Order: sequence, then C-alpha cells, then structure tokens
Amino acid sequence: MENSTDHAEQVVDDLSAFKLAFRRLAAGVSAVTARDPDGRPVGFTATSLASLAAVPPLATFNMARVSSAWRAIEQTDHVIIHMLGSRNRRVAEIMAGDHDHRFDGDHWAPGPLGLPVLKDVPAWMLGRIVGRYPVHENAVIVVQIEDGSLGDTDEALLYHERTFLRPGDPA
Repeated sequence: MENSTDHAEQVVDDLSAFKLAFRRLAAGVSAVTARDPDGRPVGFTATSLASLAAVPPLATFNMARVSSAWRAIEQTDHVIIHMLGSRNRRVAEIMAGDHDHRFDGDHWAPGPLGLPVLKDVPAWMLGRIVGRYPVHENAVIVVQIEDGSLGDTDEALLYHERTFLRPGDPA
C-alpha cells in the first residue's frame, strides 16, 4: 500500500508547515468593525472568531498588532462582530481588501454606539472588550457580548485555501 504522504507537498520549516496546514482548515468568516480614535470606521475579516463562554457571553478573535485596525481595537471599548453568510462574499472581500476603501459604499450603516454595522448579515453582536492579550506580534481579543441582532438565515461562508467558499454537499 502506498503511503499517503509520498505525494504530499514537502514541508521545509515551521513557518511553511504552519501556513500550508492552516490553508487546509476551513474556517467561518466574520468581520469586526469599530471606530478609530478619530471617529473613522475601521474593520477587517476574521477567521478566528470563537465562543469562549455562554455565561457570561464571551467571544474571542485574533489579530495582528500591525493590522491597520489595531490602533482602533487597542483604544476602543466596543466592537461589532458580524457573522457573514454566502450572500456576504463581496463584503468579505471588501473588508479583507484595501483598508482605505473598506467603508466606501452603502454596505454598512451606523449602529449601536455609532459603530459600523454591515448590512444584510445573518447576525451581528455588540461586544465590550474585556481583554487584550499580546502574543508576539499578534493579540487575542476577548469581548463580552452586550447586544445583537439576527438577520435572514444564509448558507455559511467559509475561508479555505485562500478562497471564500460556500459549503458543498454534506460529507
């Protein structure tokens, strides 16, 4: 029997191993928005959103401290976390694109506390930042959910192999 690793891409170092492996892990797509200290909207896509606890309702996301949104996240008390569905693929691309143009257009509106809320998403939550934990050049952000809203249901939006996808048939 042939070994399944015989034809696998060879990993040459720790960084390559990490990048190659995580490209193969499908992840849900969310977007985090806030306002910077000057009041401008900022945001980014995140594939690291996770629930931390139900009581109290806590969630986490990770981000690079060199991110264009870091200054806002570092200095604000609240963020909006959006769960994106397949109908939001274009919004995910915008929020992952050029940071100077992420809020050009009518895909968002001011929401609670004046924070940017992306339109037509399956769900969003207002979170109060309760912890910022620097790890090397990155940070784990912990938020306590204070409010939120459900939109219309939608198929999931996944990020896999550097592409936004809709799930296929059940396994």
